[in-house]
Amino acid sequence: MTTRLDLNPLITLTQEDFYQLCQNNPEVPLELNRNRELIIMSPVGGESGNREANLNFHVSLWNHQSNLGLVFSSSTIFNLPGGGSRSPDVAWVTKEKWETLTPTEKQKFPPICPDFVIELRSQSDRLKPLQEKMQEYLESGLRLGWLINPQGKTVEIYRPNQQLEILNLPVSLSGEDVLPGFNLFIE
Repeated sequence: MTTRLDLNPLITLTQEDFYQLCQNNPEVPLELNRNRELIIMSPVGGESGNREANLNFHVSLWNHQSNLGLVFSSSTIFNLPGGGSRSPDVAWVTKEKWETLTPTEKQKFPPICPDFVIELRSQSDRLKPLQEKMQEYLESGLRLGWLINPQGKTVEIYRPNQQLEILNLPVSLSGEDVLPGFNLFIE
């Protein structure tokens, strides 16, 4: 379950303020959406944690073999060009995009949108906020995104300038031209 705190107009957190808040409270998983609402996320259970680890493993294995970019865990927060500070369950960024960042930008919350993300709906997640998060990624430059919903037995595929595609599980997903040669079977 996530909790949204609307701090407006009392406090307007800048990305630097948000970074400092996260550094001061490392035990609390936080995000900031594009509306500047502070989001407190609850930890996931064993099944969701295991699924997330497996997803990260498969993307990391593909990336290790292709050597085309960098893979990031759910602990990584990206300062999106659209204004939010978000942490996808799995994220991948091309080497070219990563190399445009300064050493300080790489050290803090990178000010870029990943090229590819996976969001995995856990038992405590509501679907609508995850769909809004996926839209936020799309509007910030995402090239391909998968929202995996085990409860609804679906995967939503997000692509720029294309209609949302919803597939029923089980399904084999392609990394298309974003992750060339990557395929993942999801039950």
